Amino acid sequence: MRHARSVRRSVAALACAGLLSLTACSGDSEPEAKEGGSSEAPAGDIAEDAAEDTAEDAEATPAEGQPDWAYPLATAGELISTFEVGDITVEVHQVGTSTADRDGTFVDSETKEPLLAEGDEIVFVNYVITNNGDPIDLGPSLVKITPRYDDWTQLIGMEGVFDIEQFDELGVNIGALGPDGYREPAVYTFDTGETYSYAQNFIYQKDSPITFTAEAVPVDAKGEMLLRKRLDGSGTGTIR
Repeated sequence: MRHARSVRRSVAALACAGLLSLTACSGDSEPEAKEGGSSEAPAGDIAEDAAEDTAEDAEATPAEGQPDWAYPLATAGELISTFEVGDITVEVHQVGTSTADRDGTFVDSETKEPLLAEGDEIVFVNYVITNNGDPIDLGPSLVKITPRYDDWTQLIGMEGVFDIEQFDELGVNIGALGPDGYREPAVYTFDTGETYSYAQNFIYQKDSPITFTAEAVPVDAKGEMLLRKRLDGSGTGTIR
């Protein structure tokens, strides 16, 4: 996965987490050419880079039946739950596991230890979301889904980590909004028959019953939430 695309996806992930921040890096000087040689890249490498950029641009273009603000649809994983949020269908697919590369920010209320610690096994679930009703305008949260194991005793929710490489390796989207998805006002039209996907991860508990709760809050033309029209739904499954 090329660096430019990874940066765009990092921004999408942090925005979804409510922690958006931008960091820029630059070198102080151009690399020196070796004696008798050149610092310029060979023509073959330049052509290869251009071809990769073209392929990435094509991959980032949503196909027919997907919103123009969404990353290309990912359908990886084994179906473990299906439920409705108004006229919107949510399918939950268990994709695979990995390892947390850092501590989470949430701590146990009694022990003060991280609820998700570096090295813990995490499981990825992929949400495939389809609008079977009339077009609906949503805010940047779109259809917000919250997973919770049935035996989870903490008042705070289950936390995940945002490692782009892990999402890419499993073939799922780290966020729903594509690189060209952000707009002002923040109004995202979800048309009839359209589908998008995004994934989450959290601590892995094998053979654990789990409940997914979801909400979708319509917005007006200015992006203001219409809370009285809020849609809710939930589904159950088992993390295998």
